[in-house]
Amino acid sequence: MLSGFDSIIRAIHDYFIENSMSLSVAESCTGGLIMHLITNIPGASKYLTGGIVAYSERIKVSTLKVPEEVVRRYGIVSEETAIAMASGVRKTMGTDIGISTTGNLGPEALEGKEIGLVYFGYSSKRKAMAKRIIFKGSRGEVKEKAALYCLENLIDFLKI
Repeated sequence: MLSGFDSIIRAIHDYFIENSMSLSVAESCTGGLIMHLITNIPGASKYLTGGIVAYSERIKVSTLKVPEEVVRRYGIVSEETAIAMASGVRKTMGTDIGISTTGNLGPEALEGKEIGLVYFGYSSKRKAMAKRIIFKGSRGEVKEKAALYCLENLIDFLKI
């Protein structure tokens, strides 16, 4: 497993099981890495319901129910889209918490936005929030950093 992930995933694992909560994931730029990492620890099926790798705009809109107006106004790589993805996967999967990633890993600047820019969405029935960060490094390094950041911030979101 990638270094740094083990203790974070174990904390998430324990939190969701102890609180009888469920989680779903909508990934774009991380391409399924978050779900892969979560399922490396036995027992993830007790709380991880499933996820969607929504790499294309079409799937974000049709499957995750990201409003077309959000995409037109703010773009695929935006705080608004990240929140809509997290909320959409939560509602689609019927879970307590939904999380998402959407970003620009390059090599070209998507929507004129900086390479390495990633937005993270977090959604529950009571609240929603997004985080934004620009990572440096190769495509693979940015993917790993984004997955770790998303999981670290999930713990913070749960405590709010």
